[in-house]
Amino acid sequence: MSGISRRGLFVAGAATAAATAAAAVGGSAQASAGSGVEAFHGTHQAGVATAPQAHAVFVAFDLLPGTDREALTRLLPLLTDDARRLTQGQPALADTEPELAAGPARLTVTFGFGPGLFKAAKAESPLRPLPAFETDKLDKRWNGGDLLAQICADDNLTVAHALRMIVKDARSFARVRWTQRGFRSSAGAPGVTQRNLMGQLDGTVNPTDLDKAVWITDGPEWLRGGTTLVFRRIRMNLETWDAADRVAREFTIGRRLDTGAPLTGRAEHDEPDFDRLNGFGFPVISEYAHIRRARTADPSLRILRRPYNYDEGISADGTSDSGLLFASYQADVERQFVPVQQRLAEGDLLNEWVTTIGSAVFAVPPGCTADGWIGDRLLS
Repeated sequence: MSGISRRGLFVAGAATAAATAAAAVGGSAQASAGSGVEAFHGTHQAGVATAPQAHAVFVAFDLLPGTDREALTRLLPLLTDDARRLTQGQPALADTEPELAAGPARLTVTFGFGPGLFKAAKAESPLRPLPAFETDKLDKRWNGGDLLAQICADDNLTVAHALRMIVKDARSFARVRWTQRGFRSSAGAPGVTQRNLMGQLDGTVNPTDLDKAVWITDGPEWLRGGTTLVFRRIRMNLETWDAADRVAREFTIGRRLDTGAPLTGRAEHDEPDFDRLNGFGFPVISEYAHIRRARTADPSLRILRRPYNYDEGISADGTSDSGLLFASYQADVERQFVPVQQRLAEGDLLNEWVTTIGSAVFAVPPGCTADGWIGDRLLS
């Protein structure tokens, strides 16, 4: 051991130990920052009424040929177990990176069933195809799906790890149809509405009584306590939106961009006055303004908007591929979502700048108990 004294070894060892301790403290602090935990078990699945997290990925699967009802009774308990563990800060079974599960960061994993799953289960589907909306330009790569996992957390590393675990354990039963990643501003801040990439406050008018508007209380027994999800990918033409002046933008929306207040009010949550006229005798809020076309007077028929922005980058000519992942939760798609979307398609000024390019509908089962799994009431 020439050239290294015992004292040198002792000092080096002490320094290494101190560095290790400091790293452990730093690691603990990092884990603490993402230590928020959302309950997994309950009457409803988490991720619907949960305060929206900063990051999300929506992944849709197509069931492989031969994935029948019996196979689903193996797949869904497996995915439920993954979600149960990961949302509580525990690694999934056979997790090769267990350290990545230590900070759950308010992780939620929410499952939805598409028409193909009901066919495989030989069960009646509660879903009906959406009608064709004239403003849609749907790209088949963003449509449909037999099974959906909505994965949300305040740390994108947590989201990415949970996605890998879910996809890995679904691989023997299903293949990925599409993945769509999103992000939010003002994530998790109580009472603060997020802004979308057009600068608008997005989601101001949401239902407050979810028992009437969101959770299913009748129909199939296995679905009571669940809801439905309409998921739409909406592309924004930000370059032409940039060319519109502020007056035109606010006229289009019917709200002020800075505060989100209706053009007839002062604060975001002021009730719009659709009867007020300007000095020329025209409505202050246009007949074709977005907030008028999207309005639902009956609170029990409103949809719960839980949107995320997406941004896939900028092309060589400077054009962005950006927009909104619009997640709409409601008890009844035909009574709640469809009438609003029809009004928007027929005459929303915002159609000049937005186009729906993807669409899918899912039934979201209720939550489960500690000894149950998502979908057990349908398949048991």
